[in-house]
Amino acid sequence: MREVEEAARAKRVQLQVVKAGIETEIDTAFGTLVQLHAGALVVQADSFLNSRREQLVALASRHAAPAIYQRSEFAVAGGLISYGSSITDAYRQAGIYAGKTLKGSKPADLSVQQPTKFELLINLKTAKALGRTVPQSILARAGEIIE
Repeated sequence: MREVEEAARAKRVQLQVVKAGIETEIDTAFGTLVQLHAGALVVQADSFLNSRREQLVALASRHAAPAIYQRSEFAVAGGLISYGSSITDAYRQAGIYAGKTLKGSKPADLSVQQPTKFELLINLKTAKALGRTVPQSILARAGEIIE
């Protein structure tokens, strides 16, 4: 969240943080976004929010809110854009760590790994439904485009 706030300040974009920790707070959060006339939505990676994927994507669609998510499953489910670390690559790294531990390495001796593979998915069907055009420079960077 700190990085998002810093990026907003650097770009002189007004950032409103709206939180939701239970199902009913998601509907309330979208109501708040409408009242604030928010121009877009950034959904942070969170296990609770991941479990409410369909609800979030449906509300973003209903309120015509362009949204970016950190998990590709959101774009596949109808979200506009997703950008985040590859979950497949993270699981692969976890498997490597498990293998090293099973072969006798002490977990405390293993180095901390940072994600190195990131995925950008763009859902052009959703962009069209929102009346948005995705710049060619962004499309060229996408690993997957849903048409």
